[in-house]
Amino acid sequence: MSEWLVLSIAMASACAVVLIIVVLNNRRVGDDDDPSETPDVIEYMTMMIGVVYAIVLGLAIAGVWEGRSAAQESVRIEAQALHEVQARASVYPAEVRDRIRADVDAYVSHVVTDEWKVMSERNTLTERGTELLDKVRADVTDYEPKTDHEGQAYQPLVDQVAAADDARSSREQNAGATMPGVVWFGLIIGALVTVGLIFTLQIRRSFRELLLAGLFSALIAFLLFLIWDFDAPFGRGISATADPFFDMFPGITR
Repeated sequence: MSEWLVLSIAMASACAVVLIIVVLNNRRVGDDDDPSETPDVIEYMTMMIGVVYAIVLGLAIAGVWEGRSAAQESVRIEAQALHEVQARASVYPAEVRDRIRADVDAYVSHVVTDEWKVMSERNTLTERGTELLDKVRADVTDYEPKTDHEGQAYQPLVDQVAAADDARSSREQNAGATMPGVVWFGLIIGALVTVGLIFTLQIRRSFRELLLAGLFSALIAFLLFLIWDFDAPFGRGISATADPFFDMFPGITR
């Protein structure tokens, strides 16, 4: 069964149960009942709906911000690991060391120029980037250490390449939108309901009331935009950046 069908059935069932209870309860009310003596239910429901929706908005913002932070952290780990590969390769012979460093530079240059653009537009990585990282891995793993010093540096170099590969995979997983469609459905419907309840409070045309209503609606729209902007960690305005690569590899041009 589709999740949308389950959601529709659940929402319809909840509404039906509440309406049936209200109708049955009203039939039991006597003619001498005075509704003015009871609390204003509409104001209470409006307040509770606003509180619940505020909690949902806060959780959604926290979720997309956490996703953006995780995306930025994966970039930092990848850049740091590749920097360590270049630094630790200094114990190898000049020919091997220079080849490793050149291949790392080639990979980083490809990431910050071609791959970053593809990732932000298509939410995926490039095959060329995979090939360049595999070449760095081959440079490290195919070399047979000749001395004890080189042997001690071999395994840490392999581990750093593995860490870079793992961070690259994490970067790919974080490239797309993180908010499911059903959550967006709830956020938009909740916004419409919350703003629509303003009209149940008998708002008049005074400047103060109109200003507050407008500001409230604008705030809801801004928070939804904020969630949408954070929802693609690499693809929109407030997105994760490639600054860790530029910081670790000063020779790479923007």
